[in-house]
Amino acid sequence: MEEQIKQGISDALKALYSYDLAPNDVALQPTRKEFEGTYTFVTFPYARFSKKNPEETGNQIGTFLVENTEVISAFNTVKGFLNISISEASQLQSFVGMFNGKDISASSLFKAKPTGRTVVVEYSSPNTNKPLHLGHLRNNFLGNSVSRILKAAGNDVHKVQIINDRGIHICKSMLAWLKFGEGETPEASGLKGDHLVGKYYVAFDKAFKLEVADLMTKGFQKEHAEKEAPILLEAQEMLKKWESKDPEVYALWEKMNGWVYDGFNTTYEKMGVDFDQLYYESDTYLIGRDRVMEGLEKGVFFKKEDGSIWVDLTGEGLDEKLLLRKDGTSVYMTQDIGTALMRFDDYPGLNQLIYTVGNEQEYHFKVLFLILKKLGYDWASSCYHLSYGMVDLPSGKMKSREGTVVDADELMKEMANTAKSRTEELGKIDGFTTEQAGELYEMLGLGAIKYFLLKVDPRKRMLFNPAESIEFQGNTGPFIQYTHARISSILRKANQLGVSFDDIDFDRVNDIHQMEKDLIYALGQYPDKLKIAAETYSPAIIAQFVYDLAKDYNRFYAELSIFNESDKTLQQFRVALSALTAQTIKVSMGLLGITVPDRM
Repeated sequence: MEEQIKQGISDALKALYSYDLAPNDVALQPTRKEFEGTYTFVTFPYARFSKKNPEETGNQIGTFLVENTEVISAFNTVKGFLNISISEASQLQSFVGMFNGKDISASSLFKAKPTGRTVVVEYSSPNTNKPLHLGHLRNNFLGNSVSRILKAAGNDVHKVQIINDRGIHICKSMLAWLKFGEGETPEASGLKGDHLVGKYYVAFDKAFKLEVADLMTKGFQKEHAEKEAPILLEAQEMLKKWESKDPEVYALWEKMNGWVYDGFNTTYEKMGVDFDQLYYESDTYLIGRDRVMEGLEKGVFFKKEDGSIWVDLTGEGLDEKLLLRKDGTSVYMTQDIGTALMRFDDYPGLNQLIYTVGNEQEYHFKVLFLILKKLGYDWASSCYHLSYGMVDLPSGKMKSREGTVVDADELMKEMANTAKSRTEELGKIDGFTTEQAGELYEMLGLGAIKYFLLKVDPRKRMLFNPAESIEFQGNTGPFIQYTHARISSILRKANQLGVSFDDIDFDRVNDIHQMEKDLIYALGQYPDKLKIAAETYSPAIIAQFVYDLAKDYNRFYAELSIFNESDKTLQQFRVALSALTAQTIKVSMGLLGITVPDRM
């Protein structure tokens, strides 16, 4: 229908003003609620071709559309805004095209043509020296949602992560455990493995600061003291031993990483995210190191007097970048080179590799992509950094070394508890067993976090407000979840009353209300919103769409009766409209990784 209107406007401009505008270039927008109409076309830019003011231009185009386009029944022009009304028959035809009878999940709304593109999306990518925190939640939810959106848009999508399981930061936790741990294990401590290892990362930092302070009392400058702190020198020596596969160090590394992986898996399951393939820095840095040495031989990189290897990017407006330290140990860039190579080897037809990483790493990825290009890999242009803003709290920025992060496990638990108290206050769990109520609280708590983090454009820095996120009114996950539960209740009642929508005679549906027209229009926006979300890698587009849809349904529900409607065909139609709305909410929230309840 939208295509017909665009074609009609293109024809009008050609016939009235001899102006050529391709239908795809015609910009339509939803008509504002205070005006009559479904679509609005802005006429200001075309007044210079019509030689009339914008309002007269709108009237001429509107008259042409009514006379020549079947789907348009009326128009009104407010200054330079042409508001176009769709005929009732066309509105119903649009709904029939989306509706699929009993099997609503198979609606044409949710069917995207395959693009033939293979996309790999990386997200999470934790370090094995600490548990996941609030920042990781935004990363995981964003990467997972973008993967779902791209798949729904017809792409072949693979979800991966790189586990940063080696490096000086890992050795810090290992060394602190050896010094202070007294053999402590997750089982003995009652801590998840990732929490236990994170505890010793914090312990290292405390010991390091004490040593730095001691050296400064002996006359060392702070910068020098930080480099010469004995515990840091020990960690650096441990890293060398790890890279040379020292048996004791390697065994300790395997044991402590094993603890962390068990902890991560528990958290991922609670978060509702997963991966198709895992990569480990302990594997990929070796490939990266080999490519760096090859690049050195070919003159792509250069070696400094101390033996360290660098790349010169000053010609690209950047600076020199370290690739291998003077002692031969690797840096993050080394492993990222190797990881990219492995992924394009594992997925030969790969069209795009998306890195979901915070915006503080924008420079890093700019450098990485330039290095890959310098090494002669044409696919470097297929790499994309999905940059996102950090998450702040009312208390300020998180600092993992100081142990002041908002732990992901604790936050999800607290949100479930908050959902419990809010739900019980509102009396929304009547008839639930204890187990069913517990599942609902977790569903609402997790949905609240996911929706709040995803409704903001990924590029923006954001403030996470737990109390606001769990509200049952406003632009929140629980509001949308409750709307789905409300519609599900209506559908159950319809089934009990024998109101079926399998055999609706749409020819007998007459005089549909503006609220119904608004809802049909809102449903029809799903494919376009999905396309935009996939093109911009922005779940916020889907979040806004499903929130607007929920609001439209609640207005419809408040304005029109379903079961007191005397016209049985119209009653069936309203139940069918409700059913398709519920399915669209479920699918849309699913793209955000959010589950919706059938009862509340």
